[in-house]
Amino acid sequence: MRFLVTGLNHKTAPVELRERLAIAPEALPETTRALMAEPGVKEAMILSTCNRVEVLVAHNGTEPHLPEFLAQHFALDRESLEPHLYQYQDEDAIRHMFRVAASLDSMVVGEAQILGQVKQSWSVARELGAVKGPLDKLLQGAFSAAKRVRSETEIGSSSVSIASVGVDLARRIFGSLDGKKILVIGAGKMSELAARHLMQHGAGSIMVANRTHERAVKLAEQFMGEAIRFENLDARAHEADIIITSTGSTKHIIGAEQAQAMLHRRRHRPVFLIDIAVPRDVDPQINRIEGIFLYDIDDLQSVAASNLVDRGREAERAEAIIAEETERFRKRIRTVDITPVILHVQAKTEEMRQAELHRARQLMQGLTSEQQAAVEALTRGLMNKFLHLPLQALKTAAREGDASALEAIGNVFARECAIQKAENESEQAAAEAEEGASAPPEDLKPR
Repeated sequence: MRFLVTGLNHKTAPVELRERLAIAPEALPETTRALMAEPGVKEAMILSTCNRVEVLVAHNGTEPHLPEFLAQHFALDRESLEPHLYQYQDEDAIRHMFRVAASLDSMVVGEAQILGQVKQSWSVARELGAVKGPLDKLLQGAFSAAKRVRSETEIGSSSVSIASVGVDLARRIFGSLDGKKILVIGAGKMSELAARHLMQHGAGSIMVANRTHERAVKLAEQFMGEAIRFENLDARAHEADIIITSTGSTKHIIGAEQAQAMLHRRRHRPVFLIDIAVPRDVDPQINRIEGIFLYDIDDLQSVAASNLVDRGREAERAEAIIAEETERFRKRIRTVDITPVILHVQAKTEEMRQAELHRARQLMQGLTSEQQAAVEALTRGLMNKFLHLPLQALKTAAREGDASALEAIGNVFARECAIQKAENESEQAAAEAEEGASAPPEDLKPR
């Protein structure tokens, strides 16, 4: 089985393009089913986050046309989409997924959210039956690699999140967060993390709005804040100094007119908006309005990049772990793939053993059942001893990826068995001819 990854991320595509490919959680099963229907796809998983959309598939050699699938499914022009896509095959695909799960390919290296997002996508694909064999093993390997990186390096503890990047920006704008009021639109994990960071750094109070009001109430209670009705956003938004928005909406929640009205009610006191949604919740044109500071997911990258220098050494250690885990998984996959060859060799050798027993059947007619069982055990034991070294050589060749050795050993047994089979058929034909010649004519047989 072969692996293939195709996708785009924050390094290769702007948010304007990423938001056009973003897949809402409720649409993920349907999109995965559509991918499974593509020619050549045996297993599949789709990862869709704020910073990336990736398609991971397993195939038997007939390579699926994943760029074409993405272009058609999202109604995009392939020629304009393809320059932003990357593609990894086999070992490179394994390494890429290990790095993604370990947060080495994230906008903020070391952030913890990506591993949960990969596991969620894996869970959806498993429930659909789209991940069940080699791809499942690959993802389990990715989770193990990510766990090693977390436990053996300090990359997680010394990293920053998108939420903490938002705190840094807010401090630059306001100087101090003391007493600032926060409005969180959307009650997801990212919104909660951003709000928590802001509150821990001195923000005064919090309001939460969500389409499902019960979730807004639940999140607001964590911060002793206030839950407001989603339909009352326009009437209450001006009270907030900092607005964090991260919903699954496909349309802008805050447009230019709303922003102008909000600023007017604030008597032109500055307001800071953090839009960490993809697709974006806030109309990017709002950035032109004086007094409004809008940062989207891509804007946060520049702040995050300044922290990478401090984590360079830990990232190097993490990369070394990923290299080890990739090699270990590669050997494991190749060892698993050798099973059909081993079964083939054992079957061919068993054919040869049975043929020799058949040839010696006349000589064994006088043996007791116990003696015949002893002969059976003897020949089987000899066969197993004979196979031990060749099978060990097969397993070693599999671990080292020596395809020529695998083919040579397999061919030797196939050729030997073919020769043996031809000899047996020739002997059987001669015996039947001899028996026919010695038999009396039909009309002389007793009646």
